[in-house]
Amino acid sequence: MVGVAEEKDIDDLPKNAANYTALTPLGFIDRAALVHPNRTSIIHGTDRYTWLQTYHRCRRLASALAKRSVTFGSTVAVIAPNVPAMFEAHFGVPMAGAVLNAVNIRLNAQTIAFLLGHSASAVIMVDQEFFPLAEEALKILADKSKGKFRPPLLIVIADKTCDSKSLQYALSKGAAEYEKFLETGDPNFAWKPPQDEWHSIALGYTSGTTASPKGVVLHHRGAYLMALANAVVWGMREGAVYLWTLPMFHCNGWCFPWSLAAICGTNVCLRQVTANAVYSAIANLGVTHFCAAPVVLNTIVNAPKEETILPLPRVVHVMTAGAAPPPSVLSAMSQRGFRVTHTYGLSETYGPSTICVWKPEWDLLPPENQARMNARQGVRYVALEGLDVVNTKDMTPVPADGTTVGEIVFRGNVVMKGYLKNPKANQEAFANGYFHSGDLAVKHPDGYIEIKDRSKDIIISGGENISSVEVENILYQHPAILEVSVVARPDERWGESPCAFVTLKSDAEKSDQQRLAEDIMNFSRSKMPAYWVPKSVVFGPLPKTATGKIQKHLLRAKAKEMGPVKKSRL
Repeated sequence: MVGVAEEKDIDDLPKNAANYTALTPLGFIDRAALVHPNRTSIIHGTDRYTWLQTYHRCRRLASALAKRSVTFGSTVAVIAPNVPAMFEAHFGVPMAGAVLNAVNIRLNAQTIAFLLGHSASAVIMVDQEFFPLAEEALKILADKSKGKFRPPLLIVIADKTCDSKSLQYALSKGAAEYEKFLETGDPNFAWKPPQDEWHSIALGYTSGTTASPKGVVLHHRGAYLMALANAVVWGMREGAVYLWTLPMFHCNGWCFPWSLAAICGTNVCLRQVTANAVYSAIANLGVTHFCAAPVVLNTIVNAPKEETILPLPRVVHVMTAGAAPPPSVLSAMSQRGFRVTHTYGLSETYGPSTICVWKPEWDLLPPENQARMNARQGVRYVALEGLDVVNTKDMTPVPADGTTVGEIVFRGNVVMKGYLKNPKANQEAFANGYFHSGDLAVKHPDGYIEIKDRSKDIIISGGENISSVEVENILYQHPAILEVSVVARPDERWGESPCAFVTLKSDAEKSDQQRLAEDIMNFSRSKMPAYWVPKSVVFGPLPKTATGKIQKHLLRAKAKEMGPVKKSRL
């Protein structure tokens, strides 16, 4: 048997303390405080901090945690919207050696109880508005532990924009107030980077729509690389002003808390996302960049005139991911002066890790063609080593023909360490040396990939596969449709057929809905193959996650409850 030849270098020079250190994004804030100590780091309502102040606050947080033995091996949960304390936790918690668990504030108490128990969170930092939610989750956790429950250290984050009663209630229950807690820490705390860049920096949980949520573990190396890659692929300049429309609890804000420190930018916190708040921040606070799911973009382009401030004072760069954006929405954003960069990724890949890189030759295309090109998921991030679309049976790459469907797989340094305490899920996720996304896509002749559907969202009608995404993209062109989601509904003849759940634009809400449903189906027949046409249309608001993703599993359940479509004529 022939052995594998050892790779030899030209020298035998060893690593040493002078030329090798573990990669971590924590050093970015140290540098920001040094280079721009007086530049505004965070704006939240009437509160403003400089980079030096933010650095001191993060060090105080790390010190206060360390004094309470919260360090390596510990997890700190934060249940909060986009407020300064959430940003500070992205640095202060890992500076203490602990792991940050940013919790989705839209989850119910039962799910949060599972997350807190599974992660063994030693500390819970919770925004005053969500203190009752945390309290209920802890009660569920205590009841399940049968006398073995060790209460975590509870810290409440005050916010002047909230009713003071919720803060007083939290304090009456024994919670420590965040600012008081910081005062117990040292602003000059000598924090240490991790000895090993493989050490965990953050823990985030998947949605868990079909089973218990899975805990995605991220390391310092990946966070460092992704933070820099964000700035590189997006062309973010030093000093950019970034609006927090994307929740920081979602994939750690796609690693942008660390990116903003790296480029010494300014964070504008937005507690609640509305079109009016977005336009106001752009007009009054110099916003140059923000990230958002397509559903937020939809809100921005369909906002009533009185909630908009147009024309924009400058080109505003927008990064969108979380779902495939309809070309019609991308086109509408472009017409309003936003420059949209389309990315794609998962919690398991530190957030977006592919990007639809804009090519200069696309500038010559008609607007609708530009939008269609930009709606593709694109190519790998500069920090991702491997991306492909493969045959799910034998892992061979699909041809770059734009029609052969396969699964998107990833490989590289911005792929998670794995799922916490879940060896079975890890074995499945990392089968054959790649991370399996579960997303189905094609590869175009130019190498750009395009998602056709989640494997579980494909509709199989009469043996034919129908991409719900493609049907949705066409339906978004209907003038009355604000939002749409297409799922499979049982069908007596075809097994399954498309069912469209539709939210109407405000000026169409009072229309005859029966007539409108027929109009939508007629519109569909003129634009798509007959077997793609939705055989049923349901009107009403669409259920969404906290990050704006439409919860298709709930719509599938609703479609199933509706019973099968009777014998169809098509």
